[in-house]
Amino acid sequence: MTTYPLPAADLKGEGLTSQRARDRLAAILKEGGIRDPRVIEVIRNLPRHHFIDQALHSRAYENDALPIGHGQTISQPWVVARMTEALLEFGVPQKVLEIGTGSGYQAAVLATLVPQVFTVERIEALLRQARRRFRQLGLTNLRSRYDDGKLGWADEAPFDAIILTAAGDTIPTRILDQLSPTGVLVAPVGSPSRQTLIRMRGDGQGDFIQEELGAVSFVPLLGGIG
Repeated sequence: MTTYPLPAADLKGEGLTSQRARDRLAAILKEGGIRDPRVIEVIRNLPRHHFIDQALHSRAYENDALPIGHGQTISQPWVVARMTEALLEFGVPQKVLEIGTGSGYQAAVLATLVPQVFTVERIEALLRQARRRFRQLGLTNLRSRYDDGKLGWADEAPFDAIILTAAGDTIPTRILDQLSPTGVLVAPVGSPSRQTLIRMRGDGQGDFIQEELGAVSFVPLLGGIG
């Protein structure tokens, strides 16, 4: 399994971006019901303040979603942890597709836990920033693409797992078609006012077992490129 090297300065930190702040966040995740120790450890060590504007660094290790520009947000750490945990529950997928790179934080979490991550972003400016962060962290098992997320990444399909970081009324068929017959998909589904996190697992026979994992709030899943 691939891991990334954290610079010594990141581990030491100062004040509200210090390791102590990350430890507090890890404790909050445990108290909130996150059970997978692998996920908790990654979030404990990953420098979330690298994925947001410097003006918001003091809030980086709070359990809150934060703006990243272009009408998008970096997800609440608990939600990132829950979605990641849900993907890993039945085994470590070898190849994961993420729809909606955003800041790159969710993709970076995944890339420390699974062999290959493919991530698609429709807003070019966000993707440029995310790619720079991936390089700084030395994430060599992560590939990114500027494209309409609703199209997925057909050239690399099938995927053992797919994660969506934006909510639509339904899961686009073209994305679902790129999931392996026994793969796992985790995504928010619903309207802007009412969304539910769901997990779909392929039964190997062309059908899916669907579970509801709780209420969430995400930006809408949009088509096209911006």
